[in-house]
Amino acid sequence: MYTLAETMRILYGREPEGEGRFMCMEIDRDRALLSNRTQGMASCYSFNLITAGSMTLQYNGSILTLNVDDLYTYAPRQPVTILSASDDLHYYVLLAEESLTLESPTVRNIVRAAYRPLTLLHEPKIHLSTADSLHLQTSMKQIIYRLNNPHPYCQESLRLSLDLFLLDMLHAQEQSTISQSRPSSRYEELFFRFMQLLPAHFLNHRDIAYYASLLNISPVYLSRIVRCISGHTVADYISQMLLMEASFLLRTTTLSVAQIADRLHFADASSFCKFFLRTKGETPRQFRNR
Repeated sequence: MYTLAETMRILYGREPEGEGRFMCMEIDRDRALLSNRTQGMASCYSFNLITAGSMTLQYNGSILTLNVDDLYTYAPRQPVTILSASDDLHYYVLLAEESLTLESPTVRNIVRAAYRPLTLLHEPKIHLSTADSLHLQTSMKQIIYRLNNPHPYCQESLRLSLDLFLLDMLHAQEQSTISQSRPSSRYEELFFRFMQLLPAHFLNHRDIAYYASLLNISPVYLSRIVRCISGHTVADYISQMLLMEASFLLRTTTLSVAQIADRLHFADASSFCKFFLRTKGETPRQFRNR
């Protein structure tokens, strides 16, 4: 997967600010379409607030249209392609490196904000009120200003600005959802922790018992949590991560299919090809040639 720094170099020919761990910027139509080069293969959380125009995405097999005041969140390894964008498209985007740990309250809020729409609506888009949208726009502008105007206290003020933005976004997400039964806070916390564990362990561990043991809960309880929160299974998430990693290696390296199968810990090339065909709808070689 592409790191944030690699993503910024590939798409925009620049390095990220914020100690290379996060970036905030304004995006127009042309820049938005460039992101198809790395969508689904960037190890970054992304928060996108539409301020003008519209765009249509293919997200995880479904079509998603984003309009003004829509807040769209992206978590790594979700297959996304921009299908179309209006000429007047404009939005603010905050990118945060996935490799950040959960030790910091800021990072915990990044993870919570990335997956909160999923826990509330089972989709990554929420429509904000005009007031909430304008408030978040102001916060993102302040982050951009601090990124572009360093001073001796820049990093501290930047972290405070990021914290405030994330907390305001979490509040806006909750305020913008339809009244409905919500999973308990314990369910949400365990789900967030599970999603944070996956990137570090999915290559070597594909059994639910392993993740349940790290969370100090039973496999049945973890399965129930993931199904309740997302509508998917633990196996679904692991398969999706394997698919995106395989797609990344096929697209960006010259490794043979057999070498990729070995790197992803499949029994052999044949079992890897069957997995890829079943989940992607084409063989690894067809994907690479296309």
